[in-house]
Amino acid sequence: MSTIRLDPSDSVATARTPLQIGEEGAIQLIPRGHKIALEEIPKGAPIRKYAQIIGYASEPIAKGAHVHTHNVEFRATDTEYSFATNLRPVQPVTPSTFQGFRRAGGKVGTRNHIAIITSVNCSATAARRIARHFTPQTMAQYPNVDGVTAFVHGTGCGMAGDGEGFAALQRVMWGYARHPNVAGVLMVGLGCEMNQIDWLMEAYGLTPGPLFQAMNIQDVAGLQRTLEIGVEKVTAMLPLANRATRTECSASELTLALQCGGSDAWSGITANPALGHACDLLVAMGGTGVLAETPEIYGAEHLLTARAATPEIGETLIERIRWWEDYTARNHGSMDNNPSPGNKKGGLTTILEKSLGAAAKGGTTPLNGVYKYAEPVTAKGFTFMDSPGYDPASVTGQIASGCNLVAFTTGRGSAFGAKPAPSLKIATNSEMFARLEADMDINAGTILEGESVEEKGHEILAALLATASGQQTKSEAQGLGDDEFVPWQIGAVM
Repeated sequence: MSTIRLDPSDSVATARTPLQIGEEGAIQLIPRGHKIALEEIPKGAPIRKYAQIIGYASEPIAKGAHVHTHNVEFRATDTEYSFATNLRPVQPVTPSTFQGFRRAGGKVGTRNHIAIITSVNCSATAARRIARHFTPQTMAQYPNVDGVTAFVHGTGCGMAGDGEGFAALQRVMWGYARHPNVAGVLMVGLGCEMNQIDWLMEAYGLTPGPLFQAMNIQDVAGLQRTLEIGVEKVTAMLPLANRATRTECSASELTLALQCGGSDAWSGITANPALGHACDLLVAMGGTGVLAETPEIYGAEHLLTARAATPEIGETLIERIRWWEDYTARNHGSMDNNPSPGNKKGGLTTILEKSLGAAAKGGTTPLNGVYKYAEPVTAKGFTFMDSPGYDPASVTGQIASGCNLVAFTTGRGSAFGAKPAPSLKIATNSEMFARLEADMDINAGTILEGESVEEKGHEILAALLATASGQQTKSEAQGLGDDEFVPWQIGAVM
């Protein structure tokens, strides 16, 4: 067959290959990955894929016609939610193991970085210059340290000193400062910014020590002296960080960020369901999966509330959905603004269709927790963290929440990488995998060629365990991850 129909109730199918007129009943040319109407669809009637509504016909659609943005309209969701009605707990299994860094507090890291964290954009240059001092030649003396990385951002001042934006930024800073993949921390500020380092340390009980240092440019007499002192402080940390060695750890110590970017029509058919199966396997071992990107579950949230372990967890997710509806309305946007031109070129038509595919990354197990952006994830099993759909901002929040590993699916292609958590990239189709093989770690396009979702899920989990043990991902090998630290900036810039 040249098309894929995902459910008997679907009114559209997806073209495996470009369809010529007359092929599979097509009355128009249908690009690969795009939808063909399987029946006549009257104007205003719902269009179904995944056995769910993905949009409404904006004009009469003939059987065999191309179904896409030119004849499909988006409508906001109006769903009656059910809670805890689709609970499918997994049978616990003996966890696999990996070689990780066990920290003094009991958490386990998959990498061993020294982080230079800025409180404000004004100290970004200082942080970058300190980090650049530690060249590959210098770091060769410390084989157990994965790098000295500057985490810089474009905010920290010109913002309210309380409220959602300020709290989110402080959670990000605290999350990175106490991340299990970080052995040592140097915080660098200017001194007069709204986001004061002292406030963060007091609020989160951070205390200075050999592996945790802080300084302000204004207090140490300018940029040059800041660079000198910063290099001295990090140099003193390196021998201590290098003492850390990998030991055997349970897979239950893994907290996996479930992420997608540059999605296409195959995302919800190949890579995302396969990653979802890998998540189910990890959950069965006692590990944690963290789904995010709230705008990209819009229209699929009812599937997640039905999986909520308690009504309260489901209600928390719906509260986040309502916040986003208000947020986009206040900024004169629409939830359907989310599918990018690349998404649409790849065959995705509405946010509802994109979300139904994206939610598949979360597998099938109960939803055990819903968290604010960068809030520490404390529940085991499958969880959700509120974030934008913008990949760097979303992953930054997931890492701050405690994710020590990232799985990133992509259909159009992505050169994304993250620090301090390694990012494993999974291609949705074989053509893109072959074109971007230097950037892709796993090809899930083989599912379209006969491999099962379950087989690919096992392959993904094995690759995640190898990555957690120190095997470099393609993005790490290319040095990616220094510029993908993007805290979500919520609220007015003053």
